[in-house]
Amino acid sequence: MKKLKLKDLKNSSVYVTPHFPILSTKRYKIGFLSFVLIIGGYSLLVALFTIGILVFTPAKEIPFLFENIELQKQQANVEILEQKVRLLTAEINRISDINKSLKYAIILGIEDSIDTTNAVYDSLKTKKESGFENNIFGITAFLINKYFAQNSSTFFISPVNGFIVKEYNEKQGHLGIDYGVKDGTVISAASGGYVIFAGRTFEDGNVIIIKHKGEYISIYKHCSVLLKKNRDTVVQGEAIALSGNSGYNTTGAHLHFEIWKNGKAVNPKNFLINN
Repeated sequence: MKKLKLKDLKNSSVYVTPHFPILSTKRYKIGFLSFVLIIGGYSLLVALFTIGILVFTPAKEIPFLFENIELQKQQANVEILEQKVRLLTAEINRISDINKSLKYAIILGIEDSIDTTNAVYDSLKTKKESGFENNIFGITAFLINKYFAQNSSTFFISPVNGFIVKEYNEKQGHLGIDYGVKDGTVISAASGGYVIFAGRTFEDGNVIIIKHKGEYISIYKHCSVLLKKNRDTVVQGEAIALSGNSGYNTTGAHLHFEIWKNGKAVNPKNFLINN
């Protein structure tokens, strides 16, 4: 087989036969070098035309359109994640503050373990003792109430009218009793005292804790509405909240009620006089 040489390639020709819708078709003979120049010139013109469009017209954005769309999506996702991080940070700080308040509330419920001159104690205890009327009747009533408060034993009444659907069980970690009541049922103070915590927690929803005489505190969980706030004084039987289904650790409307003595949960049924 004869080897193809460059001289032979330069002397060769290209035949072009256009396909026209006519009876006769004419063939055109073009030298190989001329054919290469025509193709190269045409390609160069197309390239220059394309570059001109991309440089001097809005079409230059087309190659980056999909990339820009993807970048915008990623930026939007980053902004959403940043917002979630800010919300989570705020929620963590809020839960931390609530946990601190609950910790102080439990500490205040154990009189023997705190210093009553502590600033935390002073900030939470009631100020109503200084609010009696400046007359003989007001002073007499104040002294009588204070005498009976100091010289009478603490006793509790049921906070709601309802059936007990779950008993106290320390081994299972159920440190109170559950009353099956409808959403919105009035919850009453089981005994007189002052509110040392009233707020919302993640697991137990709206919670109110009352400090009673001596070493007792009572706790009311999963409320829908709290009617009292921190440092409020309440009397036995006074409405303090409405029952509900708030919090993560609940499956239906009810009241979870606890009594603590000396910093330890006890069976409320042993202390209720009208259970």
